Parts: sequence; structure tokens; C-alpha cells
Amino acid sequence: MQIPNFPECSHALVQPLAQLSDRELLHRFKQNPGAGKYFTAIFCRYSPIVFSLISHSARSPVQAEYLFALTWRHILNELGGLDLPTIADSASATAEDITEAQRSLSLQGWLINVTALCINQAVLPEVEEIHYSLQQASPPLWCYVERAMERLDPVERLILVMSQTFHWSDTRIAAYLQAEGERITPTEVAVRLRTAAQNLEAALPDDIQAIYLGTTAQAGAELMDAIADATFALSPTGAESRN
Repeated sequence: MQIPNFPECSHALVQPLAQLSDRELLHRFKQNPGAGKYFTAIFCRYSPIVFSLISHSARSPVQAEYLFALTWRHILNELGGLDLPTIADSASATAEDITEAQRSLSLQGWLINVTALCINQAVLPEVEEIHYSLQQASPPLWCYVERAMERLDPVERLILVMSQTFHWSDTRIAAYLQAEGERITPTEVAVRLRTAAQNLEAALPDDIQAIYLGTTAQAGAELMDAIADATFALSPTGAESRN
């Protein structure tokens, strides 16, 4: 299976980070939790290795892409707690010992271990139930859109998903919410939808918007597309919710 090409790796915010060591890149990621470019740079550096490992174990390209995205979500969630100890050379340590220790304590080694864990533990849907593709939502974009959505008011998040992902009308959304005990009219749904979109944009890192959504003039419409792709793409039963 051919390793995908990710255009974000050539972006002006990401490309200069290729000069940093893994340790420095990880340090900046941990020191700047509101930025997304450092995780994106790690993704660009190691996506070929992760994708290669996954593609050799998945039964189909569709499942490989799905597991690839899930693996990078797990990596992002765990990366903040990763510590890479400095290996001290000593008179009693041989060159082979130091090289092996460096390998086991490296970011690459950790990523390989996490990928292997995801491969072994993931329960993948059947191919026909998967609606994800890398062309819909690159893993870093999907991860940060998901994180931004988690910061929304629960009702606003639900309205946003029903509108942008499942394309429900304001009237249908209002009827659903009323059945769930929410006192809301279609007009109020429209207002809450606009507020949710604004809050989501505010919660999404500026650099992620710049890398994936382009200029400010383009960002509004493209962010809505990203929400639709990102929320529906990793929902194996999403197609059923549209009906």
C-alpha cells in the first residue's frame, strides 16, 4: 500500500520544524498546549512509519486509514505525558548498551510501541461500515476539531453535529431536542448553531486553522466542512443517523 502524501508537511508553519530534534519538538509540544503545529510536525515526521506498520496488519486499505486516524488520536492523547530521559554515558556502559537504550527511549520507539498497541487492541468495524478516508480529514485536523468540539456546550455541540454532519433542518433539530426535554424553537436552533460555530472556531488553535483551513475569508466555510468530515468520518454508524 502506497504511503500517503500529506500537504500540511510543506506548510510554512510546519516545514521549519523539521529541523528540530525529536526531543526539542516534544518539549515545544508540551510547553505550548494551545498550539497544534508541533503535533502536526511530529505527525509529518513519523506518519510514514506508523502508516507502514498499520498497512501491513490491516485487512483492507479502508480499515488501514481508519486505524491510522484512531492511532494518531491515541498518540495525541498520550503525548503530553511522555518523558524522554537523557541517557548518561558512563565508564561501565558499552557503545551497544547506549545505542540500544537510546533506541528504546526515543520518540520513534515510543510511537512504534503505541502503534503496535493500537493494532493489537483495536476492534475495527467491517469495511462497509467505515466512512473515513484521509482525503476527508487528515488526522491532526480531525484530532483538534474533536478537541475543540469537546469544549462546546453539550446542546450546542449536538446542534452542530446534527446540522453539519447529518444535515438536519432547524425544525427537525428543534423537534428532536424538544422530545429530549429541551425547550427550543427552530429560530433558537439557528441562533445556537451560529454561536456554536463561533465558539468552535475560537476553540480551534490558530495555527491549525492556518495550516488546514487557509485564509480567514475561507476559514468559515471550510471549518464547517471540516466539522462534517471529521465528526462523520470516524463514526462507523454515522450513515444510519442520516436517515
